[in-house]
Amino acid sequence: MILGAHVSTAKGIFNAPLNARELGITAYQIFTRNQNRWTEKPLDPQAVEKYLDNCNECGITHTVAHDSYLINLCANTPEKLEQSRVAFLDELERAEQLHIHYLVMHPGSHLNSGEEVGLQGIADSFHWIFDNTPTKNVRVLLETTAGQGTNLGYTFEQIATMLELIDNPERTGVCLDTCHILAAGYEWRTREGYEKVVSDFDRIIGISQLRAFHLNDSKKDYATRVDRHENIGEGFIGAEPFAFLLNDPRFADVPGILETPGEMEDYARNLAVLRSLVKG
Repeated sequence: MILGAHVSTAKGIFNAPLNARELGITAYQIFTRNQNRWTEKPLDPQAVEKYLDNCNECGITHTVAHDSYLINLCANTPEKLEQSRVAFLDELERAEQLHIHYLVMHPGSHLNSGEEVGLQGIADSFHWIFDNTPTKNVRVLLETTAGQGTNLGYTFEQIATMLELIDNPERTGVCLDTCHILAAGYEWRTREGYEKVVSDFDRIIGISQLRAFHLNDSKKDYATRVDRHENIGEGFIGAEPFAFLLNDPRFADVPGILETPGEMEDYARNLAVLRSLVKG
């Protein structure tokens, strides 16, 4: 697996590749805008050029963006739905400017409208978004969620339904979060459990759709439906189960991105733990 981390863009988006190089990684995830704001000023062309130059200089091979936490593509009011769609369209355009490969997103929250209504609403939003996006170079990855509140995407069946309803395999895929699936009720902490979860994913969604991982331990236990990340080896997953994933040849070329708590030194420590689990 190609190990990476969510790196900071503080003091300029062009610093992301430099932060990745400091960690000794060639894959990373970033926010291309403030994740807690609806609008953001356009990217500065000079900053974009410097960012791309730094990517080349630092040997970056896999880039992922994460969308704003405010976006809900199945919002149940016309105003919030339009706001979310326009914001996500901007996310795609910014990722395109930065030559980012994947845009990861939490599918949405149905807000008591019901799961079926929510799943269809997300698909309808993507039909609108893709119809209004000239580029096809950025692939959107639906992230598996813990199922907290009314969040959708906590079962493989829900992810599969969304992909089927969106019906645009060239522009979609999946990001699997290790913390989220445990909290959602997928027991992958034993070899037998891991193989069953991967087999179920392949049967329901298809391994070819799995384009990225979020590598996080969990502060909460199995099937709690609570989304709380923890450092690798310090939560309810523990370090050892990550060896199943890291040494699985099916995922040798897939980026695995850390989203664990803390700063750069904490990422360095988590990366060291993960690297210690890689055989050979």
